[in-house]
Amino acid sequence: MTSSIRNRLLIIGALVALSVYSLFPREVTIRSRGADGAMRDTTETRVPLKLGLDLQGGMHLGLELDQSSRVSSDVSRDIDLALTVLRKRVDEFGVQEPVVQKVGNERIVVELAGIRDPQRAMDIVQKAAFLEFRITDRTSALDKALPAMDRALRGLGVTAGPGQAAPSAVQSLLGGDSAAAPSDTAPVEGGVLAGLIQPGAAAGSGVPGEYFVPEAAFPRVDSLLRIPEVTRALPRGVEILWTAAPISVGVQPYRFFYVVEDKPIVTGRNLVDASAQFDQLTNGPVVLFELDRAGGRQFGAATQAHIGDYMAIVLDGRVQGPPPVIQGRIDRNGQITMGGGKSIVEAQDLALTLKAGALPVPLKIVERVEVGPSLGADSIRGGITAGLVGTLIVILIMIVYYRMSGVLAVGALSLYILFTLGGLAMIDATLTLPGLAGIVLSIGIAVDANVLIFERIREELIHGRTVRLAIDEGFKHAMSAIIDSNVSTVITALFLFQFGTGPVKGFAVTLTMGIFASMITAIFVSRTFFMIWLQRRPDLTTLSI
Repeated sequence: MTSSIRNRLLIIGALVALSVYSLFPREVTIRSRGADGAMRDTTETRVPLKLGLDLQGGMHLGLELDQSSRVSSDVSRDIDLALTVLRKRVDEFGVQEPVVQKVGNERIVVELAGIRDPQRAMDIVQKAAFLEFRITDRTSALDKALPAMDRALRGLGVTAGPGQAAPSAVQSLLGGDSAAAPSDTAPVEGGVLAGLIQPGAAAGSGVPGEYFVPEAAFPRVDSLLRIPEVTRALPRGVEILWTAAPISVGVQPYRFFYVVEDKPIVTGRNLVDASAQFDQLTNGPVVLFELDRAGGRQFGAATQAHIGDYMAIVLDGRVQGPPPVIQGRIDRNGQITMGGGKSIVEAQDLALTLKAGALPVPLKIVERVEVGPSLGADSIRGGITAGLVGTLIVILIMIVYYRMSGVLAVGALSLYILFTLGGLAMIDATLTLPGLAGIVLSIGIAVDANVLIFERIREELIHGRTVRLAIDEGFKHAMSAIIDSNVSTVITALFLFQFGTGPVKGFAVTLTMGIFASMITAIFVSRTFFMIWLQRRPDLTTLSI
C-alpha cells in the first residue's frame, strides 16, 4: 500500500512539475516590422500560452474570389492557389500566429491577432501583385490610329455640341479643354482627339508611346478607350496601360498612359526574391528583385535586343512611374524605382507581395471584423471572472454536499486547472474566448466524474460494505460511465475541430485538453487522496460523504 501511494505521488509530482515548467515565463523571439519597413527580431518574456484574436485584439477577414474578374472555371483550384500565396504573404508580414485557412470551397479566412495597422494588412492580402516588364511602343501606333478611333466614336453618335467650333468627339463627350494642356507644344496630329490627349513630349518627356490627359477626365477617358470599337482601331501587338497615380505637371495633375507591347518580355512568375532598400542616388525607396535562371536568360536576351528602348514596369495592369531606358543587358537582378512620395514601408510591402507571388484571381473582402486590444482585455477579465465564479460555486456545492470527500475532490480540481493550462502550453495552443468557455465547461465535467464516483460509494456503503471496500468498488464501477461520457464529448470536440473555424477550434482544443485532465484528476489523483486518507485513518468505520 505504501509503495503504491509513493509511486502515485511521484507520477503526480512529475505531472505538476511538467505543467509548471510549460507555463513558466520565458524569452521568446518576435519577428516584427520596424518603422523603416525592415524586419527585426526582438525578445520578450512571456507565458508560453498564446492569446487569440478575440483576447489580444486584431482582425478577422473573410475573402472570396472576385467573380466580376474571374476568368478560370475551376474555383476550387483558384482558392487553393490563393491560399498558398496568402500564407506566404502573411508569414512574411510579421504577425504572430496568423490563421489562414480555407472554409468550404469558396472562402478563405484570415485572422491576424495583435495587428495594429488593419488597412495595410488588407492591402497586402488583397493585392494581386502580378508583375510584368513591357517595351513601350516605338512605332507611333496611337498617332496613326487616332483618325480611325475618332471615326469609331462618331459612328457611335458622339458629335459636337451646338454652337461649338468643331470640338473633338472626346471633348464633346467628356467636356475636355485643350487649354488645360501644360505646354504650347503642338498636340498629336490625329484629328478630333488632339484636343484632349497630349503626347509625352508636351510635358518635356522623350519616352516613346507616352501620353497624358487631365486627371479630372481620367475615369471617363479610360472608359472611352475601353469601348470595343475604339480598341479595335489600335494596331495589333500594342496595348494602352495607365500609370498607377497622377503626376503633377506644373500646378495641374495629369494621368499618363503608355502604349506598350501586348506581350511582356518577362513576368513575376519568374521572380524568386525581392527586397526593399533606399537608393543612395535618389534617396528614395527601390525594390530589388531576382529572377530564376529561366527568367534571367529570357530577360537578358530581351534587354540586350532592346538597348536604348524604354521598358515599362507594370504591376497589376498599372505602369509604375516613368519607364526607364535600357542601357545594357539585364540578367537575373534588377530594381524597381518607387514613385515620388512612396515610403520604405510601401516598398517593403511591394517586395513582400512580389516575393510571395501573384494571386491567381483578385480577392474581395466579404467579411471584416476588427477587435481592439481594450475589448480583448475586457474579454479576458470577463472570462476569468466567469471562471472564478463558476469554480467557487462548484467548490462550495462539493464541500457542502459531500463534506470531507468533497474537500478531497476540490484538492484534485486545483491540480486539474494546472494540468489543463500546462497541457495547452505544451501543445502550443492559442487561448481564445470560446477556449476559456471550454475550460469552464470542463471544470463541470471534472466534477461530474467525482459525483459519479461518490454516488457509487454511497450505494456501496448503504449495502453494508466497509469504507475501504466501498471506495474500491465505487471507483471501479463508476469507471465505465465516466469513460463513456468523456469519450462521447471528445468525439464531438473532434468534429468541431475538424469542421470549425478559429474560435470554434479553440473551444474544441481546450475542451478536449480539459477532459483528459479531468480524467487524470478524477480517477487517478482523487483515488490517491482517498488512499492517503485511509492510510492515515486505518480504523475508519464511516465515511464523510
